[in-house]
Amino acid sequence: MEKQLHLNLLSSRPALPGGLQSGSKMRMGPGRKRDFSPLPWSQYFETMEDLEVENDNIKDTFRIYSCGSQGPVLLLLHGGGHSALSWAVFTSAICSRVTCRVVALDLRGHGDTKVKNSEDLSAETMAKDVGRVVEALYGENPPPILIIGHSMGGAIAVHTSAANHLPSLLGLCVIDVVEGTAMDALNSMQNFLRSRPRTFKSLENAIEWSVKSGQIRNVESARVSMVGQVKRCEEPLSSPGISKGISEGIIEEEEEDEDGGESNYKLKKEGDQEIKNVSLFTWRIELAKTERYWDGWFRGLSSLFLSCPVPKLLLLAALPCGYCVIPGPSRLQRPLLFSWSATSSRNGKMGSSVYFRLADWIVSVWDLTQEAL
Repeated sequence: MEKQLHLNLLSSRPALPGGLQSGSKMRMGPGRKRDFSPLPWSQYFETMEDLEVENDNIKDTFRIYSCGSQGPVLLLLHGGGHSALSWAVFTSAICSRVTCRVVALDLRGHGDTKVKNSEDLSAETMAKDVGRVVEALYGENPPPILIIGHSMGGAIAVHTSAANHLPSLLGLCVIDVVEGTAMDALNSMQNFLRSRPRTFKSLENAIEWSVKSGQIRNVESARVSMVGQVKRCEEPLSSPGISKGISEGIIEEEEEDEDGGESNYKLKKEGDQEIKNVSLFTWRIELAKTERYWDGWFRGLSSLFLSCPVPKLLLLAALPCGYCVIPGPSRLQRPLLFSWSATSSRNGKMGSSVYFRLADWIVSVWDLTQEAL
């Protein structure tokens, strides 16, 4: 009964404009083109604020998106190059299943967060940022917090937890990051980054590329989150970097849409009159320049994760299961095994079963914590 009270039995949020439900696939009629126009953050979060945080006598400003007013706080940390808006669809889905408060922030150097030294992306600095943000939000008596991080954000969540920057921490969830796999992938990361377009002729073009390249397979998520990944170019259109980007075919090439329609964007070459009149978009953060921090994010992550004295969940989309370890008082020392659909993330979004499983884990951690008090 107590668990049922924690689960939110309210109906799903109102349908989005055009009949689109959060997390749903976008199906168009024969011959029609997919919609790559951006979606506003306000369809997924209730509030957005720029929070001032004291950092060694310097005031940094962190962009915060939040939703909900009751229950434990789900503190969400995004992956490298992304922003808090990457959690928009997740927030809408999880808040319809669990009574909780969601707080998603743009980490330093990402999104709309402004800090004095945006190039310092060390695990230690970003973990301290998370602690300072929570202190600025809630003071000396923060509510119970479950921290959830994806990829780089998962690594920072582990470092934050291990350093005890969140005294009211109840649980730790890490999504799609394991030390061994992450360390192996670093060798090819620069090649991957060099393969990405440098510029896009519009925000819609950036959204389309993110979907068709497979970077974001959920169209709805791409439409709301890409604005947090790209910005208008500050360089003049005639600068060498921008010109080179256009000549290499940065603007998405013409191809047939998977629903039978034709792409909105055709390949533009340097000198094309149409290109000269557009305001280009580029990445908000140059991830290639953060390479010196990559090793520090992931090395030793496994032992750090296991050392955190809170309920833990490791969720890997490519594997058929996620494993949750519950250490602590004797009544909490029982492992929980959650089964996940191996295909639930391959179609570009976490399936509803995964949302329910994660919701169930959140409720389980909350209930077990209450039992131990």
